[in-house]
Amino acid sequence: MMARNMPGYRLLMAFVAGSLLLTAGCAGEQDDLNRYIADVKARPPSPIEPIPPVRTYTPYEYQGLLGRDPFRQSTSEGSDEAIANDPGTGPRPDLQRPKEYLERFELDTLEMVGTFNKAANQWALIRDPDGVVHRVAVGNYMGKNYGRVLSIAPDEVELSEFISNGAGGWLVREAEMALGGG
Repeated sequence: MMARNMPGYRLLMAFVAGSLLLTAGCAGEQDDLNRYIADVKARPPSPIEPIPPVRTYTPYEYQGLLGRDPFRQSTSEGSDEAIANDPGTGPRPDLQRPKEYLERFELDTLEMVGTFNKAANQWALIRDPDGVVHRVAVGNYMGKNYGRVLSIAPDEVELSEFISNGAGGWLVREAEMALGGG
């Protein structure tokens, strides 16, 4: 009798009574679930779509050297062979001149951080990837594509670069470097 008067015993009995009530309440929901499962099983099955037919593979036969080389750019001025055999024509960078310091970096790793003028001279301030700021004037070179500074404005530097055309020649490409960007 002494055990029934203890508060722990009353708590245990309340827990057991609550569990029995919850179990009884779930039994009604279980009947609904069983009815739903029976309804789904009673439905006629939907037909399965047929497997699509397998297309036969038609291999491509490479014609070798009979066609145009897909890795060369075609031009209207002449054939690919003429360009490859005569790489001396057209624009080209001066490969004999000494390289300037900023030519060891890719152009997109350099950042224009400002400009300044003194008398009639104008310079752009260019930060390299190491964080060092360099002074650049018109005619200086920067970037790995032989980029020559054409003009300096307060918010941008215009360059002319030489890009290899893959056939021994060069193409000229204009580039800009905006203030605060690469």
